[in-house]
Amino acid sequence: MHMADALLSPAVAATMYAASAVTAGVSIHRLRQDDEPQKLPTMAVTSALVFAGQMINYTIPGTGSSGHMCGGMLLSALLGPQAGFLSMIVILAIQCLFFADGGLMALGANIWNMAFYGCFVGYYLIWRPIMRGRSGMSARVRIVLASILGCVLTLQLGAFSVVLETTLSGITELPFGAFCALMQPIHLAIGLIEGVITAAVLLFVHESRPELLRDADASGVPAKRSLKATLVILAVVVAVVGGGLSLVASSNPDGLEWALFGNEEAGYAANMGLDEEDFGVSSGAADTAAAIQETTSFLPDYAFADNDSAVGTTVSGLVGSAMVAGVAVLICFAGGFFRKKKAQ
Repeated sequence: MHMADALLSPAVAATMYAASAVTAGVSIHRLRQDDEPQKLPTMAVTSALVFAGQMINYTIPGTGSSGHMCGGMLLSALLGPQAGFLSMIVILAIQCLFFADGGLMALGANIWNMAFYGCFVGYYLIWRPIMRGRSGMSARVRIVLASILGCVLTLQLGAFSVVLETTLSGITELPFGAFCALMQPIHLAIGLIEGVITAAVLLFVHESRPELLRDADASGVPAKRSLKATLVILAVVVAVVGGGLSLVASSNPDGLEWALFGNEEAGYAANMGLDEEDFGVSSGAADTAAAIQETTSFLPDYAFADNDSAVGTTVSGLVGSAMVAGVAVLICFAGGFFRKKKAQ
C-alpha cells in the first residue's frame, strides 16, 4: 500500500504530512511520561520484525495480486499505540529513503494509511475492548479475534484512504467507485492473512512473556521464557525472514499496484489499466522528492543498483532490519523515552 508521489497532488501530500506530524508530536509527548524500560529492546526487535515482514509479499490466490503485512496492529499490541506509531514512522521512512519503497512526497500519506489506523483505530476500537472484555473467551481466542478483526478493519480504512487521497488529488483516470471496488476486496483478503500472521506472533509472545502484551491479563500465567530469550528468538526470526524468506516472496503486484495496473502478463485483468511509466500527477515537488530519493536510496527496490543478484535482497533485509532497530533505539534515547523516573 506504499503510494507513489504521482498519486498525490502537493496540497494533499502536505496535508497528510501535517496530520502525521501532529500525531507523531502527540505520541512523543505521551511517551515522555512512559515508565517501562523493558519496552525499549522490545520496540527495537519488533520494529525490525515488521520491516522484515513487509518484505514478504504473499500471493492472493486467483487474483494475480499479492499483499504484505502493515504491522501497526502487531506493534500497538506489544508497545501501545504511541510507541507503535513512532516505530512505524521509522520503518516507513527507512523504506522510503534508503530502499525507494513509496514516494518521499507521499511519505506522510503512507504513514497515515499504514500506521495511524493500525496503531490507534485498531488498538482503541478493537484490541483493547476485546482484551479487556468480560466474556468467557480465553486469552488465546481474544488474541486471535482481535488480531484478525483489527487487521481487516484497519486495512480497509487504509485502502479507502488511498482512494480518497487520489480522488482529492484530481487524478481523473481513477474513478472513485471503480477504484474503491478494486481496492476494498483485495485488501480484505490481505487483511485476513495479516491477521493470522499477527495472531501467530502475539500468541508466541503470550506463551513466552505474557506481560509484554498490552491489556492482556497476565496474572496466573507463567512465563515460559525469559525476556532475553524471547527477544533473541524474535531476532532470529527477523534474520530468517529478512535475509532468507524474502528471496521467495511473491512477484505479483501488491494490492495497490494490482488495482492501478492489473497483471495482464500473468493472464489476469488490467483493472484500472494505467501506464506504469506515465500516470498520475506531475509536479515540481514530486520531481524534487524523486531526486532526493534517488540520491539517498543505496539499495533501491531492495536490490543492488543495476544488479539483479538475489544477494541484494538478502543484504537489504538484514541491513534494513538492523537500521530500523538501531534508529528505534536512538530515538528512544534521544527522546528520553522509557527511562525509569527518579523518585521525587
